[in-house]
Amino acid sequence: MTEKTRYSDEELEEFRAIILEKLEKAKRDYDHLREGVNHNESNDVSDTSPTFKVFEEGATTLSKEEIGRLAQRQMKFIQNLQTALLRIENKTYGICRETGKLIPPERLRAVPHATLSIEAKEGGIK
Repeated sequence: MTEKTRYSDEELEEFRAIILEKLEKAKRDYDHLREGVNHNESNDVSDTSPTFKVFEEGATTLSKEEIGRLAQRQMKFIQNLQTALLRIENKTYGICRETGKLIPPERLRAVPHATLSIEAKEGGIK
């Protein structure tokens, strides 16, 4: 029996549904993170002493930087999912870019934007 070189259209549709669900959630999470960075009305320090105001402003800056980094990571995840949808359209989805073999469906269900098999990712390819 010959080895499969690509996933069937039915299998690609299953993966598309998984990706679209994850993409919808990722976009909601991203919007929530952006709101956290842009929200300035949180606990105001106008009624506390100046000493606490300095600590509070430092914590707020640190928190916004952290949220900004999380938002950047979330945007990269969204872009990876969108690229995976393009690979589905091109019928190249699920093909390892190192080995050319199919990435196991279990891996794609867990990490739907994967472009490497576990073997290739761990460097076992010579």
